Amino acid sequence: MSASPLRPSSLINTIYGAFLRGLGGWISIADLITLMSELDVEGPAVRSAMSRLKKRGVLEPERRGATGYVLSPAVHAVFDEGDRRIFNSLEPAALNDGWAMAVFSVPESERSYRYQLRTRLTWLGFGNIAPGVWLAPGRLLDDARAMLVRLELSDYVHLFAADYAAFSDLKTNVSSWWDFPAIQTQYAAFADTYAPVAERLTRPGDVDTGEAFRSYVPMLTQWRRLPYLDPGLPTELLPADWNAVTARLVFQKLHEVLAEPSRRHVQQLTGLQQ
Repeated sequence: MSASPLRPSSLINTIYGAFLRGLGGWISIADLITLMSELDVEGPAVRSAMSRLKKRGVLEPERRGATGYVLSPAVHAVFDEGDRRIFNSLEPAALNDGWAMAVFSVPESERSYRYQLRTRLTWLGFGNIAPGVWLAPGRLLDDARAMLVRLELSDYVHLFAADYAAFSDLKTNVSSWWDFPAIQTQYAAFADTYAPVAERLTRPGDVDTGEAFRSYVPMLTQWRRLPYLDPGLPTELLPADWNAVTARLVFQKLHEVLAEPSRRHVQQLTGLQQ
């Protein structure tokens, strides 16, 4: 398990995102409680988390011979975006790809949107370079545009594809726009927790499906925060001791070894089919 407790709702999101989307998007409450018990989460905590996810519009109740929940159509795009960030953006961006710049101005009467914009841009991996001005590698431009439209925040934002021209040292400035120590602390925690697991599980055949599931879901839940905190800045702008590479190798190895047997375990337990 991870070094810090993982919320039941986060584990449930991982189960839906990693497995259930490919198995019809639905699971009975009884089967989910059984799966979550393997992650040391008790039934009442599962039901409480499901209720919160329902209120947030992530899940919808649906009966298919048994009481269960299906992933809301409204969040499919969010999960698709997550897949791109988690699995396809493991390498640093190229410096010559340029930048995505978001500039926003929110009237004082609508300042709640200002907080929402700051929070969402931070979660996407944008760094704050000045009040109302945010920057990220250019490859995040499409995700930023989709997020702003989805949350109906686009009226407050100007979104640019930009290049850095002058005048100061970009590497020095970047280190103040993103919190590198905080990101490195999270990478270190991930590697410390899961590098021993990766050493022990070297090939897909080395682990049974239940053990794979119990290792993979917490690992993926802890990992999926990191591609958002770390926007994948170009290598030229990163500290010499940047520890993301080690953590990414651990993640890639465990994903390769554990993902498929974990999926089989979910299918075996639930009877769901692709």
